[in-house]
Amino acid sequence: MIFDSYGKYIFYDGAMGTMLQKFGLKPGDKPDLMNITAPEAVESIHKMYIEAGSDIICTNTFGSNALNLKDTGCTVEQIITAAVKNAKNAANNRNAIKIALDIGPTGQLLEPVGELEFEQAFDLFKEMAIAGERAGADFVAIETMSDIEELKAAMTAVKDNTKLPILATMTFEKSGYTFMGCTPEKFVETAEKIGAAAIGLNCSLEPHQMIDTAKRIAALTKLPLIIKPNAGLPDAVSGDYKTGAEEFAAQMLPYADIGARIIGGCCGTTPEYIKALKAAFIRHCEESK
Repeated sequence: MIFDSYGKYIFYDGAMGTMLQKFGLKPGDKPDLMNITAPEAVESIHKMYIEAGSDIICTNTFGSNALNLKDTGCTVEQIITAAVKNAKNAANNRNAIKIALDIGPTGQLLEPVGELEFEQAFDLFKEMAIAGERAGADFVAIETMSDIEELKAAMTAVKDNTKLPILATMTFEKSGYTFMGCTPEKFVETAEKIGAAAIGLNCSLEPHQMIDTAKRIAALTKLPLIIKPNAGLPDAVSGDYKTGAEEFAAQMLPYADIGARIIGGCCGTTPEYIKALKAAFIRHCEESK
């Protein structure tokens, strides 16, 4: 299996956008462009996550589809090639550090709710996936999906056009449904059928708020379970996230008991969070012996 070389837990990185803001990303700017305009910043962030203990780092390509890059003067291949290079430079030939091509939603609603056709979404994701494999990514991380049809388009595009393993996560509300009404059961069924290497949850909620949904998913699959919550919600004035690193790590520990394997953070998390998370899980392992 592709995760056999790892220990009991595999540590993802945390948020990219939160960190890029500290390196000059302004409101309204496209983070993906910084792969070319400020590669040293992107590389530095990857290095910080690696130093904090991340085994898998995600490229700064969440929105690097042709629709989102329209009128930027940059192509999908240019951005993704630069992004993978930045991640590789940070990994510095350490084979234990794996690079996941990060793929987020297109930003458009699919038919029948919106106007984007399934085939168009497929082609957008296909272009990203091919560029990522060509540049040397080890995995594809499809994340923050709320529409099962968009997830299906992304996963199928990767499967049909590359040999890269897929890490797939959707974003669920407290209700146990995604914003577009997908259930955990439908997510597991779809992801397993297409051939995900690992599945789980990311974004929207802080750790303790998504554990019930995580339990439903864990009960339905033998695939490695991914958990990447937010650091709570940002303060309306300061923009700081309310859940600190130590509290975040403490809230994550119950996931060890339901079989979570790949763990990290989403919005608001930083290298400090990953460091605290890894330390907490290592202590938990030692205390459980």
